[in-house]
Amino acid sequence: MPATVSERQVDILAALQSEMENLSRSEVRIAELLFADTEFAVNSSIIELAARAEVSPPTVTRFCRRLGCASYSEFKVKLAQTTYVGSRYLQPDSRDMGTAEIAENIVNRAQTALYQMHQALDLAALDKVADRLSQADMIYAFGSGGNSSMIADEIQNRLFRLGLRVTTSADHEMQLMMAASAKSPDVIIASSISGRNMPLVKALEAASDYKVFSVALTRTGSPLSQAASITLPIDLPEGVNIYKPTAARFAYLALIDIVATMVALRLKDSATETLRRIKHQMVTHRDEDDKDALGD
Repeated sequence: MPATVSERQVDILAALQSEMENLSRSEVRIAELLFADTEFAVNSSIIELAARAEVSPPTVTRFCRRLGCASYSEFKVKLAQTTYVGSRYLQPDSRDMGTAEIAENIVNRAQTALYQMHQALDLAALDKVADRLSQADMIYAFGSGGNSSMIADEIQNRLFRLGLRVTTSADHEMQLMMAASAKSPDVIIASSISGRNMPLVKALEAASDYKVFSVALTRTGSPLSQAASITLPIDLPEGVNIYKPTAARFAYLALIDIVATMVALRLKDSATETLRRIKHQMVTHRDEDDKDALGD
């Protein structure tokens, strides 16, 4: 059964931020204390919290009710649930960095991600995946969310130009329907950085029911990895700075390039002709010669 409103994990800090303009001076002091030292608030009694905020316990109770909590105890539970995401999102590293430092940091993280992915490559798994893709009747590339949907699109972008039939989907219902309609000579490639995209897991489980080979680009041992026929693992730690984009996507893109190159060499003759035809159209309609990349 779906959770009721009272059972759902309410983002109490977001609710508090939306109420800031309506708070009394005493309530503002409570709110400022919560944002400054959330750990103290989660572990303190109502008397301790009131004393530190320099308000009365009844003021704390009214404050809790304003946020939809029947009691201080319920408020603390919801606050603990909200703060579980980690202190780095409540008190992020907001120090100023110059342009040179930002550029160096981003490039270094990308290089580290590529190096770590390279060192952990499963060569036998890569060979098996390249073999299945080069023989597939149809390839389905699945991914949802900002990074994984982009990765799925890149799989299509790399493989269609080799003469392979490939389509992509970021929609969970479409992924499930496509998995159910796939045939045994087809291949599904599913991408998830977390590996906990449960609708995508269900799609791979459906594919397994119909004996369809599936590949997961994800973390080792994750639910998606366990649902796939084979995994090309990418196990990269995230940094603590919440403002920097994940460097893991560089590793995913490089892994796709590795797989695509291996598939191209397996389809050398047919892939060459398809690539020649695409380049012929590019030179005819856009480029002066064939030195530019195949596509803009």
